[in-house]
Amino acid sequence: MSGDQGNRVEQVTPFGTHETAKTEQVRQMFDSIAPAYDFMNRAMTLGIDIWWRWLAVKRLKRLQPHAILDVATGTGDFALQLHRSLNPCKILGIDLSQKMLDEACRKVKEKGLEQDITFRQDDCMALHLEDETMDAVTVAFGVRNFEHLQQGYREMARVLKPGGMLCVLELSTPTNPLIRWFYDLYSLHIIPWIGSLKSGDKNAYRYLPQSIAAVPQGDDMLELMRNAGLHDTAYKRLTLGVCTIYTAVK
Repeated sequence: MSGDQGNRVEQVTPFGTHETAKTEQVRQMFDSIAPAYDFMNRAMTLGIDIWWRWLAVKRLKRLQPHAILDVATGTGDFALQLHRSLNPCKILGIDLSQKMLDEACRKVKEKGLEQDITFRQDDCMALHLEDETMDAVTVAFGVRNFEHLQQGYREMARVLKPGGMLCVLELSTPTNPLIRWFYDLYSLHIIPWIGSLKSGDKNAYRYLPQSIAAVPQGDDMLELMRNAGLHDTAYKRLTLGVCTIYTAVK
């Protein structure tokens, strides 16, 4: 994978400008759409995102992790799924957006899980965690928002214990030409229209398909993981290629 290819998604920003760092633009974007985020997730994926998360969590079952870091936790859906399926001792969810975290905290409080799942605002480019403290690190639909992908992977690898697993769930583009035609119609036109109606933020749902198209996929994504010092890398495409699970071990 060439450097230009690896950096392509880093040049795609929510507001289409480079006057402000991508990290700050992502934070502002998710603060803006936080109240509508869960509705849009279900609507855009027809609810299949719930199944995708379940499949990703299954990859971690044999590891039986006690401490899990959920990066780009958003409104906490993946953290809650991790708790239901794995029941670890500790789940820490981090995100750039405080308003997304407010939604996550509300869900966890409603379920009485504040002792099991905690959230805090943090940046995956420089995690406020000690080395080798997590049995597993997860990211659901978040790596394409990283300002520097390789740096983000190095940080996640740093906090993993030896033998720990990184599990990344990310949207991807189908390779079949016919499926890709329908996918482009849906992602480039229908999703931005629905998103602007529901959230009032046109930029966010234009950024979504642009960032998916630009993010490294398949073997290119695995190369980033290996460059971060991880091994046993693998990926599996889901639902005609519109989503992919990536895994790696430290």
